[in-house]
Order: sequence, then C-alpha cells, then structure tokens
Amino acid sequence: MTRTRQTAPPTATRAEVGKWNDQIAMLNKSLDPYGIGQSFQKVARGWLTHPQEFAAALGELAASLQSLQLNTCLLACGVKPLHGITPARDDTRFTDSMWDEIPAFSLLKQYYLLYTHWLQETLYETPGVRAKDKRRATFWARQWLNAIAPTNYLLTNPVAVRKFWESGGASFANGIRIWLDDLRAGDVQMVDRAAFTVGKNLATTPGAVIYRNALMEVIHYQPTTERVHAIPIVITPPWINKYYILDLNEKKSLVRYLLDQGFSVFLVSWKNPTADQADTTFDDYLLQGMVQAIEVARAVCRVPQVHAVGYCIGGTALAALMAWFNHVHPDAKDVPVAHWTLLAALVDFSRPGAIEVFIDEDTIDTLEQIMAHQGYLDGRDMGRTFRMLRSNSLIWHYFVHGYLYGETPPPFDVLYWNTDVTRMPRAMHGYYLREFYLKNKLIEKDVIALAGHPIDLARIRQPLYAVGCEEDHIAPWKATFKIAGKISAPARYTLSSSGHILGIINPPITPPRRSYWSGAAGEEPPEAWLKQQKETKGTWWKNWTAWLARHCGPQVAPPPLATKTYPKLDDAPGLHVREA
Repeated sequence: MTRTRQTAPPTATRAEVGKWNDQIAMLNKSLDPYGIGQSFQKVARGWLTHPQEFAAALGELAASLQSLQLNTCLLACGVKPLHGITPARDDTRFTDSMWDEIPAFSLLKQYYLLYTHWLQETLYETPGVRAKDKRRATFWARQWLNAIAPTNYLLTNPVAVRKFWESGGASFANGIRIWLDDLRAGDVQMVDRAAFTVGKNLATTPGAVIYRNALMEVIHYQPTTERVHAIPIVITPPWINKYYILDLNEKKSLVRYLLDQGFSVFLVSWKNPTADQADTTFDDYLLQGMVQAIEVARAVCRVPQVHAVGYCIGGTALAALMAWFNHVHPDAKDVPVAHWTLLAALVDFSRPGAIEVFIDEDTIDTLEQIMAHQGYLDGRDMGRTFRMLRSNSLIWHYFVHGYLYGETPPPFDVLYWNTDVTRMPRAMHGYYLREFYLKNKLIEKDVIALAGHPIDLARIRQPLYAVGCEEDHIAPWKATFKIAGKISAPARYTLSSSGHILGIINPPITPPRRSYWSGAAGEEPPEAWLKQQKETKGTWWKNWTAWLARHCGPQVAPPPLATKTYPKLDDAPGLHVREA
C-alpha cells in the first residue's frame, strides 16, 4: 500500500492577506452600504460587556409583559384594564376606535407597542457605546419595527378587514391594482400626479425670466402694489427640490404674499443638472447662481444692496456667501447684501438631526462611487432617504391606505412638489456632504475657502432674521438657532410650529392652525431663549414682513419688470423648473 505524501498548504503573503481583507471589506460595504450590521454589533458588544444592566433591562420587559398578561385576563372577563400602553403623540396608526373596541386587536396593539418602546429605549441606553452609534442602531431598529407593525398586514389590521368586508373585496382588488401601478412606477406613489401642472395650477404668480445661464434662471415677479420698498428681495431656494414650493398657489404662495406686502421679489430657479454638469462645484452655485442673481436685482432696481433669503441648503449657501462677501469687502457698505433671512437652514452640522444616521465616511464613499458613475445623485434616491426619516407617515401610511384600503393617492400640491425631484451634481454634492455634514467645517474660522477666499461666519455684519421649525427633522430648530451666536450682527430668531415644509409654507388663515415664537437671539442655549419668548397664534409671515418693512427702505415706484440689459426671456415659471 502506498501512502500519499501530504504537503503543507502554501502560506499566504502579507500582501495577499491584505488584499483579501480589502475585498471582504468591499463586499461588506456593497451588501451593507449604511453600516447597519456594524451598528448592531456595537450595541450587542455594549450589552454583553454589561450583563447586570442587560439583566435589569430584561427584567423590566418581563414585568411589563406580566402586566400586559393581567390586562389580557381582565379583558377576557369583560373588565376594561385601568392602564394601557398608548402610542406616541405623533403616531396615528392606531387612531381608529376598532383598535380599542375589539379585544384581540387591542391586545395585538398593546404587545406591539410594548416591545417597540422597550427595544428602542434599550438600544438608546446601551452602556459603553457612543451616542451616535446608539442613535444609528435605534434608527434602523425603528425601520424594522415600523415594517412589522400589525397595521401593515391585511389580517392584523381591523380597518382593512372592515373595508374588505364592506366593499365585498373591492378594496383589496383596487389595492392590488395600485400595487401593480407602483411596481411599474418603481416607487410608492404618494399623490395623484395627473392633478397638477407647473405653470397651470402650480407656480402661477405672474413674472418674467430676465436672466438665464447654464445653472439657473432669475425670475422677476410682477409687482401687485403701486409702491414698493426700495430694497428688493432675492430668494435662493434649495436646489435639492424645485423652487415652486415658495409659489404653490394663490393662497399658499410666499412669493405672492411678499408682493402683496409691497416688496420687489426676485427668485432663483435652479436647472435640473444632467451628467454633463457632473463637475459643477459648490463655488459655481455661489458665483454663477446666487451672486449673479443679486447683481441682476441690483441692476434692475438700481440699488447698491438687496435683502437676500435662503431656504434649506439655499440658506446654508447664503450663510457661506455672506461670510465670503464680508471677506472680499472690508467695508460693510460695499457688501451687496444689506440684511438677510435664513429659512430652516443649517450652518452648524454637529447635530444635524435624524439624517446623521446616513452621514459617515463609508456612506459618503459609497455615494461618491455612485455619483462618479452617474455624474450626479438622483433625487429619487435622496427622496427615499428623507422618507425613511419619517417612514410611518411618508412610506407605510401610503402602503396601508393604497394596498390594504384600496384608496387612490390624494391630489395634494405639497406632495406633488415633493415627488418632483431634481439631481445633484457629483462635485457639488460630494463637497457639501463631506465638508459640511461630515467635517462641519462651515463653522470653523478660515478653514475652508470658497471662490479663492477663506471664510469665517464671525465676519458677517449684516442683520439676520432666521426661522426654524419646531418639528423639523431635516434641519432641527436647535441646530438652526446656532447661527445667531456665530455672526457679528444682530439676529432675530423665529420658531414656527410644524415641520420643514409646512412650518415655512405657513400662510395666514382664520382660524390660525399654527403659532410661532420670535425674539432677539445670540449665544444663549436655544432652550433658554425659548423660555423667554411668548407664543403667538398665527403665521410668522406677518412678523417677518414687519421686520422687512423696517429694513428695506422707503416706498418707491416699482422697478421695470425687465430692462434692456436684462430683457424678458420667458414668462414665469420659466424653462428650468419644467425639466425632468
């Protein structure tokens, strides 16, 4: 019998091992671009290294389950329990009375809420783990918990069962049709898109496009009063969405409201960039966009200075531009902006809100790889990200009402605007995410340079009116408040009720639905500032326009809609806003 000689396996070199590790890391990143697994690994290690605390947390869960089982017994005996688990104030999934009147569904709701509250609280209190990692794990756990909610399934949703029974199955059949339509569209449809047309029943305020370049158009709106304030208003909307959120219709239009209060209004309408504009930079948005729009308004109105307004990322860019202006012009009188307004805009990104779960080195690397291939970031991808921040109201609500209840999406103008997405150029968006969100360089002195000049927010000497929104999950109000302590100028801060959109698009109505708090602001903590302010019912628009009237000069004859230098190129809303 011959014996086969065994040889030792070849020994891998250090370079080969390193290459394999890199390949494994790339595979992990491709399978888990947001680092979800790493987040849960960190909290798992945190609890495993603190067994006594984990045992105490499990004990709390066991005690709560025992109490809930007692409630089950009471319900079985026909006795209504004294205490129950209630949903959070903003959780509208269980508002139908059937969730309380039918014992089986009531208990299902109670068990779901109990486990949901316990798991999120336990993850958030993980010992020995960074707060950011705990917030990230809690966020992703919440996505899973929202997905498995009993409201999302036909047989565990009493409202869906009732609608199925009352309609003879028609609600379910209609839901299947809606589901198939959404499959073809590639997304859950939130709105009846056939109900709206830009220029017909959206963005209808009369005006003219008087300047156009490869990046934007400038719209000058037709005055509605016989006299106007001498200093015009130049508005920079976010380029993440289209501008007409500020001009939805006659009743909701911020632009029309400003015109009716006697102001000259100019507005930037950004182009929806294509792959050909991949190399467009943040500097380009400042110089070719905002600076050019300001120059157009100054020339048409024949004034040395304007009032500038920036919304969301447009406000972030405006803050950077104001710091740039004040570096370029040592004399404040030479700065072409006399005073300015920020609407729900971040400058300090240390606590940017729920979006921080998507902001880390690995995620941005992944996005940059996608943008390097496409030349841009598709707005639909960004839209899905923002919807995950409020998945119950922006994803599962439409899932349930469409697929389970068979209800067609409503004709809601704000939702239509929200789905009318834009693209982000590779160079600009990569810079914005990395330098502002990830590294938070905008608040540092002379650390970043824009258009060849180092900037420092402390150089800004022009009065500021800043607005934040109480329920804003994109630009949290306590973060937007910080601009008041960063500049060398008087600042007035106004906090509006509601969120990132409806807190800003907040027209006067009777009776008022919302309220606001407003007062001088500085370096004090936002909580201390809020305690000193009085709540006022109604819209902050009236407070703002009163402030503007004191700053925007005397009443004069309206400027011409167009001039020889800046002739009318098109009627508002122009061409760029219609681009898909």
